[in-house]
Amino acid sequence: MKIRLLFLFNFLIGSLFAQDFYDRATVQKIEIFFAFTNWDAQLDAATATEAYIIADSVRINGVTFDSVGVKYKGNSSYNANNNKNPLHLNLDYIKGSQDYQGYTSVKLQNGYQDPSMIREVLSYAVLEQYMDCPKANFANVYINGTLRGVYSNAESIDKKFNGEHYYNSNESYFKCNPIGGAGPGATVNPDLKYISMDSSAYFNGYELQTDFGWNKLVDLINVLNNDFTNIESKIDVDRAIWMLAFNNVLVNLDSYSGAFRQNYYLTWDLNDRFVPTVWDLNMSFAGFPGGTGSGSYTATTLDPLSNSTSTNHPLILKLMSNPMYKRMYLAHIRTIVQEVFESQDFVNKANTIKATIDSYVQADPYKFYTYTQYQNGLTTAVTSGGGPGGGQSIPGIKTLMDARVTFFNSNSNYILLAPSITAYAVSNSAPTYGSSVFITATCANETSVFLGYRYSKELKFNRVQMFDDGAHGDGGAGDHVFGAAVTLNGVNFHYYIYAENANAGKFSPQRAEHEYYNLAISIPFAVDGDVLINEVLASNSQYGYDSNGESDDWIELYNTKSTGIDLSGLYLTDLSTDLGKWPFPVGTSIPANGRIIVWCDNDITQLGLHTNFKLSSLGDNVIFSDGLNIFDQLTIGAQTKNISYSRCPDGGVNFDYSTPTFNAPNTCFVGKNELKEATFAIFPNPTNNTFTLQLNEIKTGNLKICDIQGRIIYQTDEVETEQQIDASNWNSGYYIVILQTKNGQIHTKKLVKN
Repeated sequence: MKIRLLFLFNFLIGSLFAQDFYDRATVQKIEIFFAFTNWDAQLDAATATEAYIIADSVRINGVTFDSVGVKYKGNSSYNANNNKNPLHLNLDYIKGSQDYQGYTSVKLQNGYQDPSMIREVLSYAVLEQYMDCPKANFANVYINGTLRGVYSNAESIDKKFNGEHYYNSNESYFKCNPIGGAGPGATVNPDLKYISMDSSAYFNGYELQTDFGWNKLVDLINVLNNDFTNIESKIDVDRAIWMLAFNNVLVNLDSYSGAFRQNYYLTWDLNDRFVPTVWDLNMSFAGFPGGTGSGSYTATTLDPLSNSTSTNHPLILKLMSNPMYKRMYLAHIRTIVQEVFESQDFVNKANTIKATIDSYVQADPYKFYTYTQYQNGLTTAVTSGGGPGGGQSIPGIKTLMDARVTFFNSNSNYILLAPSITAYAVSNSAPTYGSSVFITATCANETSVFLGYRYSKELKFNRVQMFDDGAHGDGGAGDHVFGAAVTLNGVNFHYYIYAENANAGKFSPQRAEHEYYNLAISIPFAVDGDVLINEVLASNSQYGYDSNGESDDWIELYNTKSTGIDLSGLYLTDLSTDLGKWPFPVGTSIPANGRIIVWCDNDITQLGLHTNFKLSSLGDNVIFSDGLNIFDQLTIGAQTKNISYSRCPDGGVNFDYSTPTFNAPNTCFVGKNELKEATFAIFPNPTNNTFTLQLNEIKTGNLKICDIQGRIIYQTDEVETEQQIDASNWNSGYYIVILQTKNGQIHTKKLVKN
């Protein structure tokens, strides 16, 4: 116990002193050094091809990086005549190992069209309360020793961001901006309008950031426009609704909600669907001159249902044509307006940000507006200078949003009477793993109530109906107490309540699905013998990728017990003289009869379980302990690339070399000549009810399907070339389909049940 308490104390103290590159309370210092004096002309010349110019070095808060890629970025915010253009720094452009606190890409905005200087950072400070989004603060930028001014510094949406938020950094994602820039000259806009099933028709409207993914995007667009009943299998609808609600409330029209339908990302997540991410907020709060794309409008009275009938905005058109989604959208609108703007919370945030950067703005030699205009940026409108917004009146942020609050409180759709959710409860406040509980909600003015739930942060929420019939732990029928039964087949349980009537909807908590209630499930700490080192791969190039898309070496641990186990306060090491070398983070758990992967890459800054040591393919030790007592240990000899050392079977006594089975049941020895590609397919995947398993030829000895806890939920020794499997009674979530050949070879595929 003393070891575990000491570990927790050290973990918390270490967290307190970690300063993030995007901490809003600090201004970063970024110094760029070119060996040549005509760096501005070279950067201007390179904008035509979006090429990088190589800086001799870049220094970030005193840390120096050699040979960094630098380029100007932006469309309307860039101008060859500017003394202060937006910048994109690529730290690993030449030297792939360079990063600052794990970040390789730095994107800096110049404050164009923003007298307040805080539009971008304030907007992200609002948005982060409702959906995953980039972090943002400010940086003071110098080039060749001369101050260029203070820039907003927004986190790049890249593989690191996608891995941390969507748990799938090695998959497809798109920057939804027209190639060559938006505006009248764009041949295709990233508006999600259906053109054809030919992916080449969309090339000019979307920027694919990975090597593959066009078919996924076309599939999304086709379903959105032509098969809308299946839209939840293609996109995270809740996050799309939050994005549209945010755009509308903040009059952020340089976005999907505006004339150009751009400035967002679509990322393929771990649930095999796209997730939208908002991007580029320097023109929010009515700073964008292009309008809505549906005629004239007034910023203060922009209707919450703007573009709801626009065929140029099919995402808005389709979502608002669905009564439930429309009610959810308006519920999110009310939440943002009430929590942030009616409460004046945004003014506190704005003043805190302004206090942080005030002296830097005053000293900025190339700011676009005067220091007095900056000081009055919350209340006073300013007429912009040149560019596409020339002559436009840019409103004071507070003046605009106070008027927006007044408008919303008189808008007929906004003031519709929503249900109330006065209480929620769980039938057992201290449940054990695997038990069943009733979730109840006490409501008023409702016609339907739903429960959203999931078993881990990585998974999507399932939405099921709750009942007021006296048969679902809800008391008496008709008493406005609704209930639903759930089985706690996980080590976490997240949930929220949604109630609606014919006019309006209400969430509890109001920021759902971004925020949710968490039910603590009783789960024991590990003791000696409960958890074993199950498989080690010390030379990996293709069997498993971490959240950054890297094929690092890994250790797999196996839970021998039929209940989940807490690994807090336990350690992994490669040195018998240092048993406490790498501690499991607080709250780390391993499912019943399940597995957990620990990456051995000496990179503890990455998301997930990453040790502070690496494994040697020439031979190494792996020790699992409580810091004083060894629970399990393994000595491995020299490893062949992509051949692991594993127990056979899982949790067994004997080890042997085998084909790696990343986070899946282990196979016995497999000769190198047997390492062949799997020859089976699953469709549809994800599935709602029945799916088909198809083999090129019958090679298997048996078929098993396991849930994410490792429990077998389907098994057969008779595998046909093509067979249908009924999954209608399975819980929503992830499953592993395991085909074992007659010679012992195992192939696996992931299956998602909606």
